[in-house]
Amino acid sequence: MTQAKRKLAVSELALRDGHQSLLATRMRLEDMLPICDKLDQVGFWSIEAWGGATFDTCLRYLKEGPWVRLRELKKALPNTPLQMLLRGQNLLGYRHYADDVVMKFVDMAAANGVDVFRIFDAMNDLRNVRVAIKQVKANGKHAEGAISYTVSPVHTLDHFLDLARGFEDMGCDTLAIKDMAGLLTPVATRELVSALKQTVDIPIHLHCHATSGVAEMVQWEAVHAGCDIIDTAISPLAGGTSHPPTEAMVAAFRGTEFDTGLDIELLQDIAAYFKDVRKKYARFESHVTGVDTRVFINQIPGGMISNLANQLRDQGALDKMDEVLEEIPRVRKDFGYPPLVTPTSQIVGTQAVLNVVSGKKYKVITNETKAYLKGMYGQPLGTVNEEVRKLALGDEEPITVRPADLLEPELDALTREIGDKARSVEDVLSYALFPAIALEYFEERESGNLKPESLDEPEVAGSEPAAAIVPSLAPTEFNITIHGEQYHIKIEGSGHKSDDLRPFYVKVDNVLEEVTVETLTEVLPMADGSIDAKKASKGSLRPKATKDSDVTTPMPGRIVAINVSEGDQVEAGQNILVVEAMKMENPVHAPVSGTVKAIHVNVGDNVNPDECLIEIE
Repeated sequence: MTQAKRKLAVSELALRDGHQSLLATRMRLEDMLPICDKLDQVGFWSIEAWGGATFDTCLRYLKEGPWVRLRELKKALPNTPLQMLLRGQNLLGYRHYADDVVMKFVDMAAANGVDVFRIFDAMNDLRNVRVAIKQVKANGKHAEGAISYTVSPVHTLDHFLDLARGFEDMGCDTLAIKDMAGLLTPVATRELVSALKQTVDIPIHLHCHATSGVAEMVQWEAVHAGCDIIDTAISPLAGGTSHPPTEAMVAAFRGTEFDTGLDIELLQDIAAYFKDVRKKYARFESHVTGVDTRVFINQIPGGMISNLANQLRDQGALDKMDEVLEEIPRVRKDFGYPPLVTPTSQIVGTQAVLNVVSGKKYKVITNETKAYLKGMYGQPLGTVNEEVRKLALGDEEPITVRPADLLEPELDALTREIGDKARSVEDVLSYALFPAIALEYFEERESGNLKPESLDEPEVAGSEPAAAIVPSLAPTEFNITIHGEQYHIKIEGSGHKSDDLRPFYVKVDNVLEEVTVETLTEVLPMADGSIDAKKASKGSLRPKATKDSDVTTPMPGRIVAINVSEGDQVEAGQNILVVEAMKMENPVHAPVSGTVKAIHVNVGDNVNPDECLIEIE
């Protein structure tokens, strides 16, 4: 089904995936609105501005209402369609939601300003996108079905063509190739796009990350093979794990039959603005800013590589990154070769980290891994390792139905549960997606105490400010002079090896180095707020785990659930704690049977390995 050639359309990603890939999704609305007038003049096919990780980050870190952001951007960009990324039945969270929640979320997103919904499923299981697509069409909005592109022994060209037919049959207006890890090569792109153009009648939209260094060539080949729309990011937010630069691709096709017609000088004005804005978010810069061809092997999306680095750094195990990258393909094979995109990239990546740092494969298995192996995220295309599934599920059988078929309607119950803390239907939906984070946001909003995280202080272990580990009077950026030579030092973060040994990650003249600090003093707050540092026995706020019966966490994280009380009788292997790390929930089990003698943690506490969280006797 050959279509006539036409000018190339462009979607701009600066307001979502550009800063999500390079700046940990931290760009604030206040830095978007001043440039919206110029963005609106360009004539983009769409501007991606919502969805993905923006919703979570707005609530968790920026203390912005995500729905407020959407409304304000719609008001500031009246002439350009606003686009969002929606994870099908996962919406923007990390589990499947009941159909009534999915439908209401789409309704409210459409009402608040979303014009184009890019809808995908991490497993490419079309059962998981059907409800969302149908609801987008019911709202009269543009539905774009997205194939999660990946490479494996089971992901064939015929499989991708079947997916394309399925999206078209569901009424999608366009079809996106979502190359989230940058795996497409020019040759593979030409083959795929040419075959898709012969298979479906709807326009083809290409989304490819620049991680592997060939994205511009991929887009060039795609357009010549018939691709109708490409995704780009304005140059200060392009490259690395982001996308090809907008101005460069506009220039590349200028004067050809695919000329975009976009004004390069206007784009350069926009680029100059974002060049200054990016400096503001220096503390969130990804360390993965160049070309990394390892992605062809490990297939980890760019944002996930940064998360893995942070996770290992927090454990003082940054030197194990290569081991984790080697472990990821093995875990992926055990799991039936899922495409690695949120949430499956987090599930596979976190499990690989646990396999490496625990020293034994599948010694610790996250709740999300168990749910995945049960089939609660959908059906993998490949064969799951049944030995691994048995470790995770025991005698429990995996499901074969659409996961959401097992979910009862939940919107009414959520509305009653949140009560008067929610001011609107949008608040109820925020609570549905991120209960703990939304509640915290609502409470701070009610008290007038919404305060975004600092742009100045570096993040350190456990997401605590530097002052939580370094005395508050100590600087985190300074110059030192040794033998007449001056060096610029900036503390980037801290990990954990033991109570008295802590790795610090510092930039020395902008070169990242790891140093290990042995603690010889403890820092004590005085009644007047001053600090008293004195020689003392080394220790921490929690006792060190010294007995086999002491309950510890296998990785740094945050306590999200405590399932026992002092005096309870527990059985060995019983789930007694849940620790959230890398946005995954990791159950912590009782190492022995016995009585809970003492609990040394509360929900919300940040914890580290080797600390005794619960004593069992």
